[in-house]
Amino acid sequence: MTRAADVLDALSPLLADLTRELPAEQRYQRLLATLCRLLPCDAAALLRLEGGDTLVPLSVQGLCADTLGRRFAVDAHPRLKALLQAPGPTRFAGDCELPDPYDGLVEGAGDRLEVHDCMGCALRVGTQVWGVLTLDALQENRFSQADMQLLQWLADLAAATVAAVARMNQLTQSAESERSRAEAYRLAATLPERPVLAGQSAAFRQLSSDVALVAPSDLTVLITGETGVGKELVARQLHAGSPRADKVFVSVNCAALPETLVESELFGHVRGAFSGAVGERRGRFDMAHGGTLFLDEIGELPLAVQAKLLRALQDGQLQRLGSDREHHVDVRLIAATNRDLAAEVRAGRFRADLYHRLSVFPLQVPPLRARGRDVLILAGTFIEESRRRMGLRGLRLSASAQAALLAHDWPGNVRELEYLVARAALKARGRHGADAAGTARPAQAAVVTLEADDLSLGPSPGHGRPSASPVPNGTPDAPPAVTQDLRSAVDAFQRHLVEQALAAHAGNTAAAARALGLDRANLVRLAARLGVRTAPRPGTRTRHANG
Repeated sequence: MTRAADVLDALSPLLADLTRELPAEQRYQRLLATLCRLLPCDAAALLRLEGGDTLVPLSVQGLCADTLGRRFAVDAHPRLKALLQAPGPTRFAGDCELPDPYDGLVEGAGDRLEVHDCMGCALRVGTQVWGVLTLDALQENRFSQADMQLLQWLADLAAATVAAVARMNQLTQSAESERSRAEAYRLAATLPERPVLAGQSAAFRQLSSDVALVAPSDLTVLITGETGVGKELVARQLHAGSPRADKVFVSVNCAALPETLVESELFGHVRGAFSGAVGERRGRFDMAHGGTLFLDEIGELPLAVQAKLLRALQDGQLQRLGSDREHHVDVRLIAATNRDLAAEVRAGRFRADLYHRLSVFPLQVPPLRARGRDVLILAGTFIEESRRRMGLRGLRLSASAQAALLAHDWPGNVRELEYLVARAALKARGRHGADAAGTARPAQAAVVTLEADDLSLGPSPGHGRPSASPVPNGTPDAPPAVTQDLRSAVDAFQRHLVEQALAAHAGNTAAAARALGLDRANLVRLAARLGVRTAPRPGTRTRHANG
């Protein structure tokens, strides 16, 4: 079969795909598979331009899985910038001095970390630059002039594929949803850099689908999930996809509010409402007027405040502390908790009517251990952040490090992964900062590899407890039999630790709180909930109801 016949044979399925309804991910994967079949490359990638200054990988072939979690700042990668600005395909030969963004990321490369032949081109939809297509080879002089011409033809087909995806999206989304998404992208480009929601697992796709469904509405959303799974990120995504996206997003951590000031913080107060109230103060509801109010750890709110919150949700009427006048606010409420609120209702610690009002649309954020290979995608996001922060040429995960990440149980979820990657990147940079003879060398000029030892992944805290902290009815080596529900077991463990800390510090709640890593007010509130008696602070007097 001739070269032309080979090309036609490879392109026929892609041409047929243009008239078929396929998921965007599948279209992009088939496109890159065809490129790798027709051109002599070791890796290929399709990246979309977002915000005019960042390239986001949508699909890769031959590159590490964590590449999909990275965000490539255009100004930090001169080769990608050159591709965006060039009118046609561009090739970077092996002697090109510009650093390659994929150094160390090509799979199966062994110790050959650097890319030695690279070409790519910008993709344009209409008159707008949509993104770039890149091809990389580990051997020099792999690409020829004929390959450059073929890439130009394939780029036109790639642009048609991208346009087909856009048309399919337009057919399945309402005009209102489209406006909300465009506004969300605009706002995302102006927000400070922060971790993003990323993943490809079935659990993550379901969450993304639910977020896209409820975001354009004004429904109250209750986000549940373990500590560290990214509940606030989900809340921000809901806000960004809503008609309120150009308004303010106000976040409140209810667990961090002193019990005596919760009502003032949420609803505001007038002058003289309590000792120290020297002026009128707006509450968080007023601050969020027209926008979104996110109440994190809402299960920590006292029952008295829950009643006022319910009224604010039902009719939008607020009354500042110390005031006899009501005023109206327009707020969309999103709440989050790592507690089982239904169990809290049964235990009498949370109002049933507020629980039902909050959970109009419940969203469960899956733990990281249930998301499979998403851990590598998220690791890629954090690795790229560390690379930019440290000024490194390249930062990659070794095969053993990838295996270690996939095997870990992640009791701390995404937050644990973020901190672990930052710590490991620092260790790896220090290890690469000197050669075997101890001579200092600039780590910034090297491709730094994170090894499994840099991650220091020991047994997960959830699989055992340190012997210094005795646990009722069990030992670290012999876990207790399951004789009670999880909530009761957690309460028993917390009660034991609180009583132990108070006993060790002679009832001094401030010292006990410091030992437990808590705020004193939070410790007192926790002790009251658990039925642990705490002594009043020296010099304080009990306040009677009649003053």
